[in-house]
Amino acid sequence: MRKFGVGQPLRRFEDQRLLTGEGSYTDDQRPEGALQAVVLRSPHAHAVLASIDCEDARAFPGVRAVYTHAELDAAGIGDIPCLTLFPGKGGKQAITPGHPVLARGKVRHVGDPVAFVVAETLEQAQDAAEAIMVDFDDLEAVVDLEAAIAPGAPQVFDEVPGNVCFDWDIGDAAKTEALLESAERVVELSLVNSRIVVNSLEPRNAIGEYDPASGRFTLTTSTQGVFKLRDQLADKIFKLPRDRFRVLTPDVGGGFGMKIFLYAEQVLVLFAARDLGLPVVWNGTRSESFQSDSQGRDHLSKVRVGLDAQGRMKALHVSTLANLGGYLSNFGPYIPTAAGAKMLSGLYGLEAVYCEVKCVLTHTVPVDAYRGAGRPEAAYLLERLADYAATEIGLTPEEFRRRNFIPKTAMPFDTATGITYDSGDFTRVMERALEKADWSGSVSRKEAAAKAGRYRGIGIGCYIEACAGIGEEEARVRLDEDGGMTVFVGTQTNGQGHATAYSQIMAEQIGIDPAMVRLRQGDSDELSQGSGTGGSRSLLMGRLAIEGASEKVIERLRRIAGFLLEAAPEDIELADAKFAIVGTDRHVGLAEIARKVYAQSESLPEALRGEVLEAYIAKNPPLTYPNGCHVCELEIDPETGRLIIDRYTVVDDFGTIVNPLLVAGQVHGGLAQGLGQALLEVTAYDPESGQLLTGSFMDYGMPRADDMPRIDLEFIQDIPCATNPFGIKGAGEAGAIGAPPAIVNALVDALKPLGVRHLDMPVTPEKLWRLANGLGDQKGEAAE
Repeated sequence: MRKFGVGQPLRRFEDQRLLTGEGSYTDDQRPEGALQAVVLRSPHAHAVLASIDCEDARAFPGVRAVYTHAELDAAGIGDIPCLTLFPGKGGKQAITPGHPVLARGKVRHVGDPVAFVVAETLEQAQDAAEAIMVDFDDLEAVVDLEAAIAPGAPQVFDEVPGNVCFDWDIGDAAKTEALLESAERVVELSLVNSRIVVNSLEPRNAIGEYDPASGRFTLTTSTQGVFKLRDQLADKIFKLPRDRFRVLTPDVGGGFGMKIFLYAEQVLVLFAARDLGLPVVWNGTRSESFQSDSQGRDHLSKVRVGLDAQGRMKALHVSTLANLGGYLSNFGPYIPTAAGAKMLSGLYGLEAVYCEVKCVLTHTVPVDAYRGAGRPEAAYLLERLADYAATEIGLTPEEFRRRNFIPKTAMPFDTATGITYDSGDFTRVMERALEKADWSGSVSRKEAAAKAGRYRGIGIGCYIEACAGIGEEEARVRLDEDGGMTVFVGTQTNGQGHATAYSQIMAEQIGIDPAMVRLRQGDSDELSQGSGTGGSRSLLMGRLAIEGASEKVIERLRRIAGFLLEAAPEDIELADAKFAIVGTDRHVGLAEIARKVYAQSESLPEALRGEVLEAYIAKNPPLTYPNGCHVCELEIDPETGRLIIDRYTVVDDFGTIVNPLLVAGQVHGGLAQGLGQALLEVTAYDPESGQLLTGSFMDYGMPRADDMPRIDLEFIQDIPCATNPFGIKGAGEAGAIGAPPAIVNALVDALKPLGVRHLDMPVTPEKLWRLANGLGDQKGEAAE
């Protein structure tokens, strides 16, 4: 193991720059002569756009332009596409009504963009936007899933009957039903996976520039990857060659899935820049984030599980309604279907699974991927079901899982949903978590809490997810003039520490000082392609691509070193960033090779001259299956509903870990987001008007430092992934997957003396107070 190589807890190189204010975000970019833009958004959830009068606004001082759908349509600007279309039931594709850049004909959620105002200053643009006269014919709205599919419900689109745009299923329906009919016991549960507003620290933003001489567009914007945006802008929106577009992403203040997608404002700044001949800047406000950033989760599921006489799960039937909002976002239909439902076997040896998902349109903000993207939804369903079923048949939660886990000896294991787990020892991971959490001692702690008038509970949340091996990834590696190396890669750091992790990978492979490795991301001109950051893919895909490119660089350097040392290339070995003749102390370092290549190239044969720059594309490796166990122990004060998480234990199997400090940070951050969903984050729409009632931090609760428990975290690293050469399993989303079921299971356990059998997220202090004071039913539903 190298001093700074793979496996070392190296502190992040990025932190000094970012923590001292030297980061460079989109908001820090200000092109000369840039104009400012604002978006006029709909105050209605559902209305006909009877007319839009912009003449007064266009006459305001400093206003350069006001655009509506009419100007975009006249210019042939395309709609925002849905990129994930695949067959549903009976081979039918999803119905994909248009998602216009600016509302056309109707508005379909509060915050739907109606007009785009560009002026010399932000204040001028804001004043002009207020002067636009829009005649809205208000229509009835629907925001609730069950209400949206009820007969007579308001239709989001006329071409989507019953508001169901996609009806999809997976698994063997006949086998599942037969096993349920023959089961010793069938347990049923209905549960909600609540909607989340993403709320990244840095709001969305965009800067558009256009060069009339070259006909090229440049978009600077906060993203999770520049290439998907470039391709959509070229292929679907402007319908021009891809080389006419450059997308840049500087530092990013969080994404969590939400910044993967194409948004209206990114199109509008480019359109306006071309039209006006000047750069155009749009910076979203926090209020706009609530009304326009893609939101997450929002499922209603009904579950049946068949058990044998020993409490083993044989078959699982799941029916899910998934809210996709008012329009189909880029990946909207994919998240509750192929991304999430395939994980409905979980860690359990089910013989059959059948899941049907109805993707429903409502008059709400579009829904797409949020940290975990379908896998947290599947894990929450299974882990709540495991506890619920265990109680129903008289088993403890841990014993129920022991009886149902896929054994280590069964690996590789083909699940009932058609995927293959290559490795895992789920029983060992859980037992280690229970040991660390002192599970057996929780009984005495419960008794002590009860004597003090408090309710105490403990809960398990086990998980497995599919991630990492997604799409293709390109990397280029260049020897720099000072002997350092620059790595270009198509992933995009959003705070995960890519610069540190990739430098450690280079240190491991070449022996170079990590401080001499420079990372370049976020420029679509520097690579031909890249799949960005999402699905916990960056480390595996990035490493495969970087090491592939590095091998080519090493081979090139070996030939140069052979010439300089007067030896055959095959007699040259690499060690600690030095190329030496095997068996001798004669060597040449990277700095000397760089000097020969760049400053004294005439001393080299022509075949060895030129920039040392090599590329490699990693293609579609198998998925990886990280897994783990969270154990949460908490207390509730019945007088106030206040909850304190007293102990929190996590044991994760991420395979081989490049940097345990980075991974711990990812687990902690994901856990905070899972805790937020479980306890605090209420996304409430008014059922009559469709207004977002929790549209600011005054109403929408976010986890703070004093909500977070101390986390006892351990990694098991001796169960490497068997399907990639590094043994890596993804880690970025795991905390957000394991936390919600562990916390809710602990809450249900605490409230069992009150007859509570189930709780739906978010379990707020108000809900706990009502339950503790007899104002809720035994399933945990609080009375109005």
